[in-house]
Amino acid sequence: MDVGQHAEEIRANREAWDAKPLLRDLYDGFYGRIREQIDFGLDGSIVELGSGIGNLKLRVAEAVSTDLFPHPWLDLACDGYALPFRDGALSNLILFDVFHHLRRPLAFLDEARRALVGGGRLILFEPYISATSALAYGPFHHEPIGWRSTIDTRRERYATRDYYAAQGNATRIFFRDEIPGWSQGWIVRHRARYADLSYLLSGGFSKPALYPRRWLPAIRSLDGALSRLPRLFASRCLVCLEKPAGGQATDSASMGGAGAQETLPAGSQ
Repeated sequence: MDVGQHAEEIRANREAWDAKPLLRDLYDGFYGRIREQIDFGLDGSIVELGSGIGNLKLRVAEAVSTDLFPHPWLDLACDGYALPFRDGALSNLILFDVFHHLRRPLAFLDEARRALVGGGRLILFEPYISATSALAYGPFHHEPIGWRSTIDTRRERYATRDYYAAQGNATRIFFRDEIPGWSQGWIVRHRARYADLSYLLSGGFSKPALYPRRWLPAIRSLDGALSRLPRLFASRCLVCLEKPAGGQATDSASMGGAGAQETLPAGSQ
């Protein structure tokens, strides 16, 4: 993605955010879920990678907002494969719909672990691919799922800024365990999959909403019920990884590994 394409996407997202109160309600719920995973007691900076229009600060005012290209409302521009922070400088690193744009996810995980303090957390909020969401994220979304594409497991920094998207990568890595050993050096603290019809039917940033704002509480209740069958109905996931205190390597590669916890929460709060 070049700077012009990025700027146009940011402009369109800002206009949608300002025009759709329903969208703001939904994202407030997303940000609340992320906030629940942050460890505010650790020394170090809380950083969001790929902040876009920078709205996480509405719920996490302490967050340092970043993106690949500079914008006046962001704190700095940086590359996820080469974070401009010394070893152990970060307490929490947050990615909202950014992980699936990283062509070399293992290279990023290595860099994130370097920058985090012992006990620091990497928090990822991503699409989840289920039988239902595959329909929404497939023909009705501009980004590919990449379900059968080979995931680049090289750990060297990826220096080229070409556009990449594979919405299925979080599902494949963190829930289907398609890359054995990916979690070496991490503790899996939390993972959750949940239905999110309230967002899918909202039209997101680019399409009109299919229901009025006043229906949101009822649709969230439906999301809570459907979340109990995540392989059929889940469309979002939240993963929290922790760098072990002292930096010792652990391997919880099977999702039942040390520290792993799975919850099936209700719809967005």
